[in-house]
Amino acid sequence: MLNNWDKWMAKKHKKIRLRCQKGIPPSLRGRAWQYLSGGKVKLQQNPGKFDELDMSPGDPKWLDVIERDLHRQFPFHEMFVSRGGHGQQDLFRVLKAYTLYRPEEGYCQAQAPIAAVLLMHMPAEQAFWCLVQICEKYLPGYYSEKLEAIQLDGEILFSLLQKVSPVAHKHLSQQKIDPLLYMTEWFMCAFSRTLPWSSVLRVWDMFFCEGVKIIFRVGLVLLKHALGSPEKLKACQGQYETIERLRSLSPKIMQEAFLVQEVVELPVTERQIEREHLIQLRRWQDTRGELQCHSPPRLHGAKAILEAEPGPWPTLQPSPSIRLPPDAPLPGSKGKYKPPKQVQKEQRKQVKASGQRDKPPTPSQAKVAAAAGDACPPRDVPPKDLVHQDPQDSAPQDSAYHCSQESLTSQESEDTYL
Repeated sequence: MLNNWDKWMAKKHKKIRLRCQKGIPPSLRGRAWQYLSGGKVKLQQNPGKFDELDMSPGDPKWLDVIERDLHRQFPFHEMFVSRGGHGQQDLFRVLKAYTLYRPEEGYCQAQAPIAAVLLMHMPAEQAFWCLVQICEKYLPGYYSEKLEAIQLDGEILFSLLQKVSPVAHKHLSQQKIDPLLYMTEWFMCAFSRTLPWSSVLRVWDMFFCEGVKIIFRVGLVLLKHALGSPEKLKACQGQYETIERLRSLSPKIMQEAFLVQEVVELPVTERQIEREHLIQLRRWQDTRGELQCHSPPRLHGAKAILEAEPGPWPTLQPSPSIRLPPDAPLPGSKGKYKPPKQVQKEQRKQVKASGQRDKPPTPSQAKVAAAAGDACPPRDVPPKDLVHQDPQDSAPQDSAYHCSQESLTSQESEDTYL
């Protein structure tokens, strides 16, 4: 599948989506994420770019903040457990390179766990380009200074919740709990700090394939099962209790099989998200004015990214060992160049004719040759007066040989014309 990625994405995208929903095998997960996100294409389009950024000194304003955050990312994972180990060094290189690649954005603390998860599955250079794709294609504007994109998505999430779970929506409205209080870390870190590790990987498999709608679906499922029934709301009488409930979710609703099944079955589409995005954007403009962060449009999943940025692989062309001008005829041919089918027909005719020449003459052909004598010289043999021969070499059997060769040629020409 990965070896013929473009073909699979163009013709069998549904099968790829089903594979991602079932879970990508651990041995292929890193490579699959690169192909799904378009990071593989970015790497091929920008050879040596990461090394160039890695060798640059970087902005001291961001370097200090990045260094302070390194030991906080998955401190119990073997890659990041030792201070100054190779895991933390690669994490520093990736985050520093991004601040140089997008100096207008700089560094956001929520990028560190994203980059750390990527580094667990691929080398630093590949992880950098996957991080670029997440920040520019999947979650554009999330890590900008004003966090305007995450605020808009918070309003979108809250509006969709009214259709998915009216009970939870009503409770959060009565308690006047802003979506930013519970969904900021969920969305900006893509649930890498919220869910169990096995659930994180399954969510990311679907997220890379289908886009941000998976993040919305996971958030809606968690809200629905945490606050979606009157029995569950009995212990959430105030703001503090409600927020604590959302910060310490039940392990049952975060369990891998249950969560993935609920996410796959939840009917929230890209069209609904984009429609709600336009509604919330108009409200934002009416109340707060224009957005200060002009981020690129969000692309919903691997297929949209591939259509927007097709791979650099050229179509295969025949590569002849002898190169001729376009209008030049082939060696040994007369006239213009013939298409391949015509050439094949000519070759078959030649093979058939050569096979007939190799056959021994029949008795009737020998009689015709004896009668013909030397009336006409054979086509392949020059006339006798043009050939210098010794008198001893011109034996009677030579004429017989020439006559049989001549008759064979004549018979061949008759067969050809008939």
